[in-house]
Amino acid sequence: MKKIIIFSLLFLPKIASAQASGSDIWGTNALQNLNTGTKNINDTIAGVINVALGFLGTLAVAGIIFGGFKKMTAYGDAEKNKTGNNAMVAGAVGLAIVLAAYALSQFILLSLYNETV
Repeated sequence: MKKIIIFSLLFLPKIASAQASGSDIWGTNALQNLNTGTKNINDTIAGVINVALGFLGTLAVAGIIFGGFKKMTAYGDAEKNKTGNNAMVAGAVGLAIVLAAYALSQFILLSLYNETV
């Protein structure tokens, strides 16, 4: 109980002070610097595609890492080894699909709208 009280006294004031520090950055309001109303639809589409493909690429790499982890921790079990191999193959195929989708979207946006992702 004493350790919990000491921990709370040491770390809770830092959390509370960090909460108020983001309201004013160098004398300007952070929300004024977002420039959300100046983008056209082409920039918005390119941004959405970029975020979506980045998220999907991250999931594909996580699948490859998960498959490698399952394969390394199989300890000779054929079923776990096969599960790890399947996850690694699925992650690699997913990453190839994401890269192909990125190349296709880059080509379409560049040729139609002269925008880059």
